[in-house]
Amino acid sequence: MQIIIKAYSRIVLILVVLATAFSCAKEENSSLINETIFVRHKDADMPAYIHGNASENIFLIILHGGPGGFGLSYRSNTIKNDIEKECAVVYFDQRGSGMAQGSYSENGINIDIMAEDVLALVNVIKTKYGSDARFFLMGHSWGGALGPAALLKDQSDFLGWIDVDGSHNPKGMYSEYIANFRRVATEQIEVENDIKYWESVIDLVNSVNTQYNADDIARLNSEAFEAERKLEKSNLINSYVQSDENTILKYNLLTLFWNISNTQSILDTNLFQTISFTDRLSEITIPSLVLWGKHDMVVPIRFAQDSYDNLGSSEKKLVVFENSGHSPMATEPQLFAAEVIAFIKENK
Repeated sequence: MQIIIKAYSRIVLILVVLATAFSCAKEENSSLINETIFVRHKDADMPAYIHGNASENIFLIILHGGPGGFGLSYRSNTIKNDIEKECAVVYFDQRGSGMAQGSYSENGINIDIMAEDVLALVNVIKTKYGSDARFFLMGHSWGGALGPAALLKDQSDFLGWIDVDGSHNPKGMYSEYIANFRRVATEQIEVENDIKYWESVIDLVNSVNTQYNADDIARLNSEAFEAERKLEKSNLINSYVQSDENTILKYNLLTLFWNISNTQSILDTNLFQTISFTDRLSEITIPSLVLWGKHDMVVPIRFAQDSYDNLGSSEKKLVVFENSGHSPMATEPQLFAAEVIAFIKENK
């Protein structure tokens, strides 16, 4: 009987130790979030994929490019591996993008409603994770227009704004495309880089209307991406660091591409003619970080200084990535993550 009791005691002790170990492991990982929430606002249902460390209840909301991109396209490299260790990152599918569902009429998708969507997302996160949740907002490309639109409605819940090659002034893009193409093409021809291609770029800008034209802005925007590929070939832009997972496969591709085409067809109608937040950036007074690729052909480098100069924050910083184009998070990911993490730590 005594042997049985001793054996039983050993078993109980082992179970207690194991239970304690599992309990500790669970407690250590309890701050990690890996889930999807949905925002329902004005006839749209929009998913937000949240991943990362929520121990301090700090959330970094990323506004993707496009219009018509998708949130999880940013979950790679150091955003996933480093920034998610610092805070919980929210990869948001905007209205009419990714797996979002809803109205695609001109009344159902516009920048004003989409800005309200961002603030609705903040309220959903606060309801689910606590009213003490704190937020940083990051906008890339088109997200650099949507971010200011949201902050100008209400910036009270945000600790900081991160502008990554953001299009805060789509209205000014047309003339800047022409000027920037001329400048870069001339520089590249002078150093004998891809002369034939850059001569064709000069021919292109000579052929477009000097005043805004919808067909020409589409041609110039498309050529900007091709120009960055040429600059990469000439070793001025680093090659993209490949992601360790293909996030696009997590989407229904038919829905994804249908959303892209429909959203762009509506938003692009007046985007490059009417939208500019330059004159109102002074109203954004929260700490701000402006990150830009030196060789960005899609949203040229002039807009980096323009954003920095006009932002109303007394705490702001401009960082130019010397070996990047439109997406420094993919071409200089370590430096990108270091700047973002330092900004969050300084302002949380």
